[in-house]
Amino acid sequence: MYDRDWARVDVNSVPRLITPPPGPKSNEMHERAARYMKGYSSQVRLFPVVFQSGKGCTLTDVDGNVYIDFSSGIYVTGLGHCHPKVTEAVQRAAGDLMNAHDYTTPIKMQLLEKLVEITPGEGKKKLTGMQLYDSGTTAVEAGLRVMRAATGKFEFISFHRDFHGKTMGAVGLARLDASQGLRPPGFFLAPRGYCYRCEFRQTYPQCDLLCVDFIRTIIKEETSGRVAGIVLEPIQGWAGSVVPPDGWIQRIRRLCDEYGILLMADEVLTCMARTGKMFAMQNWDTVPDVTTLGKGFGNGFPVTAMLVSDEHKEVIEKISASTSYGGNPMACAAALASIEVIEEEDICGRAAHLGDILLREMQAMAGRHPIIGEARGVGCLLGLELVKDKATREPFDKAGQLVYQKAFRKGLAWIPAGHILRMSPPMIMEDDLALKGLAIIEEAIYETERELGYAI
Repeated sequence: MYDRDWARVDVNSVPRLITPPPGPKSNEMHERAARYMKGYSSQVRLFPVVFQSGKGCTLTDVDGNVYIDFSSGIYVTGLGHCHPKVTEAVQRAAGDLMNAHDYTTPIKMQLLEKLVEITPGEGKKKLTGMQLYDSGTTAVEAGLRVMRAATGKFEFISFHRDFHGKTMGAVGLARLDASQGLRPPGFFLAPRGYCYRCEFRQTYPQCDLLCVDFIRTIIKEETSGRVAGIVLEPIQGWAGSVVPPDGWIQRIRRLCDEYGILLMADEVLTCMARTGKMFAMQNWDTVPDVTTLGKGFGNGFPVTAMLVSDEHKEVIEKISASTSYGGNPMACAAALASIEVIEEEDICGRAAHLGDILLREMQAMAGRHPIIGEARGVGCLLGLELVKDKATREPFDKAGQLVYQKAFRKGLAWIPAGHILRMSPPMIMEDDLALKGLAIIEEAIYETERELGYAI
């Protein structure tokens, strides 16, 4: 077990800004790279800083500026940048064997056995069938193929504003724009359990989860009745840390069982203690038939997984599931070391504790600011929704952009999402540093409100 002293910093020493960011070296390097690399994320487009190193809960750019990391590399490095156990495991594996296609290696065997140990479920419902990949999208696509093979059916239902990846099938599960063309046949979207913006204009719990019952109408009126799976994010990431109401996930599980539909939980973003549980679905005591893992699974190393219940795991043999890079020894070493760190350092408990502290302060902030419509989250997956008016709840994209940029200039590296401010600090972060990061955000909100004419 590693003591977290390796990651501790004097809260008074960070952020440390040598030059206003993005600094001259960041601007010059980004401009050179951008001549060739296209398709940058909104994070980079809004603040093109060039990072050089990271340690624990801080990031350092090429100009020497040191930032508090409130994004974990976009939900990835939840154990902190360059955790020594994970780093050493990858270095050791790289020195032994970098790749062997899908052959078994000792470290792969150990990882698979550890995954079986920690996955939820019992008997035929336990998640014991596995395949390893190098991207979340690939794992999602494999999950779709498994559900089709297991059921003999071919249609899917997913939810408004969920995000599942960037290849054809994964894109078909989410919102499209004109550049992506038509949704593939057999893909249908349903309203999400999003109480702050209920699409049925209902109030929870008086609504009795009408949004779940509406799925029955979709099955009857829109599909051919051959629905293989329902796919969901337990908590939405890209859409802004949207937490479903109590009972929503359990009700969907029961609906799937009633109709003979498989349930797939896309936990690429929510797994590995991010929500205070090893798997987010454990917050609702619900076991899916298929689960995908990623991001924090390898604490920064590109490793993902698709897990299938024991009942259906033999179907994986039918879908040509293997990959060139998935499950390589370095990836398996990173994933196994990450799981061991989570267990040894009680990262689940740490994430739950940190989330409670931050959410309480965020809710207090919502009472102080006219542009904060809702504060929400579970564990270290948090969000603030910005609105032009609390009564109308009109999204405030301009405010979101300004707050993001202002806080970044003050030394907070984090995640924008239009009018929603997303936060996913490393789960090892100390309380005082996390509260300082939140104070930087509040300072940026005050400045934005003054700039946009809101009286404080």
